[in-house]
Amino acid sequence: MRVLTGSLIFLMLAACGGGGDGGVDTAPVPSACSNDGQKQFVLDQLYAWYLWNDLLPNGISIDDYASPEELVAVVTQTFGPQQPGGGPLDRFSSVGSLQADQEFFGEGRYEGFGFSWRFEGGDMVLTRVFVDSPAGVAGFARGQKVLTIDGRTIAEIDASEGVNAALSGQTVVFQIENQDMSTFTTTLTRDIVTIDPVPQWRVIDQGAGQPAVGYMELATFISTADPEFETVFSDFLANGVRDVIIDMRYNGGGLVSTARLLGNYLGGLDNDGQVFSNTEFNADRAADNNSTEFFARQGSSVSLDRLIIVASRGTASASELVTNSLDPYLADGVYIVGDNTFGKPVGQIGLEFCEKILRPTSFRLTNAAGFGDYFDGLPVDCTAPDDSSIPVGDDLDPNVIAALSYVNGAGCPVVSLPGGQQKPTLFDIEVPDLTGPPEREFANAY
Repeated sequence: MRVLTGSLIFLMLAACGGGGDGGVDTAPVPSACSNDGQKQFVLDQLYAWYLWNDLLPNGISIDDYASPEELVAVVTQTFGPQQPGGGPLDRFSSVGSLQADQEFFGEGRYEGFGFSWRFEGGDMVLTRVFVDSPAGVAGFARGQKVLTIDGRTIAEIDASEGVNAALSGQTVVFQIENQDMSTFTTTLTRDIVTIDPVPQWRVIDQGAGQPAVGYMELATFISTADPEFETVFSDFLANGVRDVIIDMRYNGGGLVSTARLLGNYLGGLDNDGQVFSNTEFNADRAADNNSTEFFARQGSSVSLDRLIIVASRGTASASELVTNSLDPYLADGVYIVGDNTFGKPVGQIGLEFCEKILRPTSFRLTNAAGFGDYFDGLPVDCTAPDDSSIPVGDDLDPNVIAALSYVNGAGCPVVSLPGGQQKPTLFDIEVPDLTGPPEREFANAY
């Protein structure tokens, strides 16, 4: 059985995955990679590392579960904390493929079609398409509708097994409707998709007398983002940027180390050596593993006047960590435009075994003011629609309009969708799938 021989892997996301931050004891080696051996390993580590291990009853039997994957899901959702309105609070603990985990968080790679989507008024609408993916090569684009999957309508599928299940095949036939109402049919086969964590960034020149504004779209917190931050913030610094918009409307989280690095570029100049976040483990592990992280100035750290976060109900975990950790240090706080965030102030460690990785929810994070209770999400300051007919980050993007309004001291504007469209309600928008392979970090990503 292969186990972690160095330090554990810290992670905050709306799924499973990994990346290194270090400083925690390793797990003991199970006796064998038999199914029972794997289940026993998972159970032992839940008793040891699970954030709410005091809620786990003694005498849980591995015989009651068919696999280690089932054990961790059922045990944490049955015995873990429950939401006030009913249902499990912890939907994040999981067991997944070690190889997929390493490829995703180390290289930004996963096997899939290369698009993400959501429901809008009953229609399945593409929200983004990854460059050079099977979907991108086939002509998929943001704002298109998926009319049929393997010859069946979306309404049929949704009333039966659900869209996620219909997209689970290796090869799938799609009928797509363009924004001009023309249609085409194409067959996609799963392949390796490589994600650019920073799809776009720019300095927005607002004209004479107006401040230059830095805009960056951040898709996910993976290690390949780290060197891109230096390029982006060097340009911001060179252009005198003091107001920054970080667009994380589809960012479900990722590596804590990458979140801290982004925090250093945003706040390390003015707050060097001040508290960024506090990490708290369960009572059994607290003495050895609780820690405080501090801002550290980078070569291109900027001095911020305002930070505006573009968010949605799919903005989770590491995205929320950055937002929450910067809030105590800006005179006016951090503005959130778009929608409330998802609500995940906890993270996972990684324990490798039998070419798999166990991701139990193991720590909570708070900011310098001690705040970290946002399981209902961080509240939006200015509601703005995510109009899928407009490119993300475009000058006509309602979220960019709202963010720039805050930069210029005008507060929250009244923004409307073009063409009489209506803003989708939360009931029409899928929130992230919180278990499964690493690509589930993205809301409905395939």
